[in-house]
Amino acid sequence: VVGLVIGTRPDCMPEALLSYLKELSGSTFVLVEYGVESTLNSTLERVNRGHLWEESVEAIVRTADAGLPVGAHLILGLPWESRDEILGHADKLSALPITTLKLHQLQIIRETAMGRDYLADPSAFQFYTETEYVDLCLDFIERLRPDIILERFVSQSPAEWVLMPRWGMKNHEFTHLVRRRIQERDIRQGRYWQGCMNSYPLPKSI
Repeated sequence: VVGLVIGTRPDCMPEALLSYLKELSGSTFVLVEYGVESTLNSTLERVNRGHLWEESVEAIVRTADAGLPVGAHLILGLPWESRDEILGHADKLSALPITTLKLHQLQIIRETAMGRDYLADPSAFQFYTETEYVDLCLDFIERLRPDIILERFVSQSPAEWVLMPRWGMKNHEFTHLVRRRIQERDIRQGRYWQGCMNSYPLPKSI
């Protein structure tokens, strides 16, 4: 094993496991990625995520304190979140000791609770076009701490399971589109980071 990347939930990292991973990192590369998905508790509760933002903060800080690099996953475009709230995720994540970040667009999948909600009332959902989502990503990364490594902008579920959005674009094609827009807009990661980020108050339990 050259390296190990573990993707898990922020409420699934007991101290015994974290201690084991810290020991393991002495002999091989270990990175822990947490599915944060949103920094708004109102959203996490509405999608029945089962954990709160404070638990994400605690897990990220504990893992970083153990000497392990930490990654986060975030969904851009969840229902009920305004553009300003979405961009605010960048400020909150930038205040935490994360090493990597994977961004994902919202996908409505068949036979899920959100899929059923969408079919019952499509007007409750707002989707970005490919171009709109690219510009959202670029606005996001301009507020993101410049040393955070962006590993992904989109995810790709099997087309037959996706209700919306149906972009029909492969991951590498989307990445090419992002790179082209970066050049067109002269984007730089972290351009607005210092001006918009306040230190995030960590839970008292940390």
